[in-house]
Amino acid sequence: MENVTEGFIPVKGGNVWYRITGNGPGIPLLLVHGGPGGKSNDKDPLRQLGTEHPIIQYDQLGCGKSGHPADKDIWTIEHYVEELEHVIEALELEEFHLLGHSWGSMLAASYLFKKPAGVRSVIFSGPALSAHQWITDQRNYLKELPKEMQDAIEQSERDGTTDSEVYQQAMMAFYKRHMCRLDPWPKEMKEDFEATNSRIYHYMWGASEFTVTGTLKDFDATGRLHEIEIPALFTCGRYDEATPETTEYYASLASDSEFHVFENSSHMPSLEEPQAYADTIREWVNRQELRPGA
Repeated sequence: MENVTEGFIPVKGGNVWYRITGNGPGIPLLLVHGGPGGKSNDKDPLRQLGTEHPIIQYDQLGCGKSGHPADKDIWTIEHYVEELEHVIEALELEEFHLLGHSWGSMLAASYLFKKPAGVRSVIFSGPALSAHQWITDQRNYLKELPKEMQDAIEQSERDGTTDSEVYQQAMMAFYKRHMCRLDPWPKEMKEDFEATNSRIYHYMWGASEFTVTGTLKDFDATGRLHEIEIPALFTCGRYDEATPETTEYYASLASDSEFHVFENSSHMPSLEEPQAYADTIREWVNRQELRPGA
């Protein structure tokens, strides 16, 4: 792809890798990936927007192409928000749109609560803005799995054997319903899934998407979403771990928000409906730049 710039930004604890795709005349769009412990998607369909808006991706410390320090002290919301601030400063982003996916929505919200200047709009994609609500929603989904899988999950969690094959099989059955419904999973989904830094994921989140025992288990941004006064788009898939009901509820708490469901997706509309995903985000950011007084 043309006009791709890559590099590293020094932050506390190591170097963070970034990539800018395109040099379009519009306001840049900065992507904050999911996880914790995930990485940027090399084939993210939003990169096609680069002819209109520079698309900026970066891998959080401990993830992907960034440095992998072993220091658990930096595996905190506060560190990752500070890291995001360093990326924005280093790339001299005076004005930009911000998109946070899944765990990235926690970072985006936490960053916005600091009232930074220059953010034109925010997109919460498959948002995880309340850990307790997330657990509730996943536990409701688990009731739809075959009884033997539910029993295996319950037994493994009770016995502390969540690394067992039977638990992993049940977990994958859940993921194929609510994380990515493509069958088989595309190569990049498998690669990104396998590249997850499981130490960060288990430390901050837990054994699986539906078992939250890590440091984020009490995270809850819902009481502060009203503080976000910039335009906010909340999106999710029809079968998303971030359920349509919960995502719409989050949208109702922000003062200037819209809500959109990708009807044929779960948690990864960027893979499940890549063109619809790109078109929705393109329409949103372009419309925000045309708003009077913006």
